[in-house]
Amino acid sequence: MSLFLGIDTSNYTTSTALYDTATGVMTQQKRLLPVKSGQKGLRQSDAVYLHLKQLPELLEALLADISEPVAAVGVSVRPRDAEGSYMPCFEAGHAVARAVAAALRVPVYFFSHQAGHIAAALFSADRLDLLERPFVAFHLSGGTTEAVLCRPGAGSPEIELLHTSLDLKAGQAVDRVGLLLGLPFPAGPALEALSHQSKRTFTVRPSMKDGDCSLSGIENQCAAMRARGEPDADTARYCICAIAAALHGMTRAVRERFPDLPLLYAGGVMSNSDIRAEFTEQYGALFARPGFSSDNAAGIAVLAMRKVEQA
Repeated sequence: MSLFLGIDTSNYTTSTALYDTATGVMTQQKRLLPVKSGQKGLRQSDAVYLHLKQLPELLEALLADISEPVAAVGVSVRPRDAEGSYMPCFEAGHAVARAVAAALRVPVYFFSHQAGHIAAALFSADRLDLLERPFVAFHLSGGTTEAVLCRPGAGSPEIELLHTSLDLKAGQAVDRVGLLLGLPFPAGPALEALSHQSKRTFTVRPSMKDGDCSLSGIENQCAAMRARGEPDADTARYCICAIAAALHGMTRAVRERFPDLPLLYAGGVMSNSDIRAEFTEQYGALFARPGFSSDNAAGIAVLAMRKVEQA
């Protein structure tokens, strides 16, 4: 059997994926949760409802044309592999995954959203071999800005936190600045497109403490730029440059401790093409392709496959 189903219900995407190990093809069906214009996000109760509403349609489309049985189901059930890590929106995927697995009479495996991001990035970079040895992963999204040490584990990598943001997360900074500029939520793609209209070059000194970063100043500086009447494109450009500067600071701290380990960058913020080009050139870093950077279930499907292989 070669088909593995992945499900992820994070903020703010309902994601399903089917990995065919016989062909190496990953098929995805995913949909953003609708957020009204001008809002910063959704209440968790609304997110759970919307995930439960969208999951059946996505699974119907994903599984409509399969010609062989699914071997196992994987699902994200928590944000991170850390004690107390919890978010209600993952309960939607958890419930549906258990029901699907019971109906199909196949095993269901549980993973963190972060592990799924890391596995998806490795899959899209054609480097799943790194799951067999230590490497460092950076996960930058709306809820996480972390550098973690990954070691081989049972199916999913064992993850140890190295550095983090002490306040605002990178994705929050992007979305708050996007809201300030009147961009749609989530704001990443629109903010990047707007930043490309700027001709300015910013040299930003990041706020760092022992390899951890502070990002709250980005929002404050961008608000000040707007209040001064500076062009929106320049404000967008500053936001991205400031996030990149903080990421450089975290990367240098990691390199001091682990100079020889491969570096992987994952999460929705890492779909930014400018950051990708800059860090690939300077550090030889690995990045997920854009379709595997934002929230997705592809990595969860890969991890389910690994669980079966290691059983």
